Amino acid sequence: MIVGPSGSGKSTLARAIGARLGIPAVHLDVLFWKPGWVESDDREFRGRIAEVAADDRWVIDGNYSRHMDVRLPRAEAVIFLDLPRSTYFPSALWRCVRNLGRERGDIGPGCRERFEWSFFRDWVWPYPHKSRPKTVALMKALPPGVCCVTLTSRRAVNRFIAGLPDTLKAG
Repeated sequence: MIVGPSGSGKSTLARAIGARLGIPAVHLDVLFWKPGWVESDDREFRGRIAEVAADDRWVIDGNYSRHMDVRLPRAEAVIFLDLPRSTYFPSALWRCVRNLGRERGDIGPGCRERFEWSFFRDWVWPYPHKSRPKTVALMKALPPGVCCVTLTSRRAVNRFIAGLPDTLKAG
């Protein structure tokens, strides 16, 4: 599982891990958003997550803290991208500008990138005091056997990717 603020590179890291290890990269936003930015019903969304998490091999990016209970029991590791606001906020803005009006592969089909000031004001900017404490608490309370990896810079993320094996070995 990969968690962290918007713009921290969760989806990019999921794709890199998936490609390196030969496992599916699953973006929770793809499971949540229906065409036209319509939210999924909670029960339906939980079912989609459970279906993906039931597989033996995956990397899932996204927070959706209300649904951690569905995927955490199946996770071997949780990667927390604990990047500073000075890194993730400009990345989130640039991603929005770069993709404005286009669909992205890490958001549901039929959801064109749009600039929503409320998203940046209510979610991205206040992340350090609004959502980060919950993620820090999660990382401290992971079940036994679940590896905790906290990465605090782009350089650390790149070193992490470089250190992954070329394939996922059985056994």
